[in-house]
Amino acid sequence: MNRFMILSALCLSLGACETARDQRMAQGAMIGGTGGAIIGGVTTGSAQGAVVGGVAGAAIGAVGADLTRPRQGKKRCYYSDTQQREICNYRQQDQPQY
Repeated sequence: MNRFMILSALCLSLGACETARDQRMAQGAMIGGTGGAIIGGVTTGSAQGAVVGGVAGAAIGAVGADLTRPRQGKKRCYYSDTQQREICNYRQQDQPQY
């Protein structure tokens, strides 16, 4: 029980240091792993099929979540004398350049 509490505290502390990209990939891995385990368990009727399906689904879910993350367009920054600060404009990737 004591080891479980220490391991839980360690996992929670490491989980707090992740970025939004890491969090998105972890969520994709959880969704993919759950779906893969259900499909693998139902189609094979064994726990081994559920494990294989879960691992494959988690890997595919993490990669898919990373590939479909929103990307920021190009950034153009300049210093504004009137506002006394740097102003940055973001342009989406699909907008034409002028």
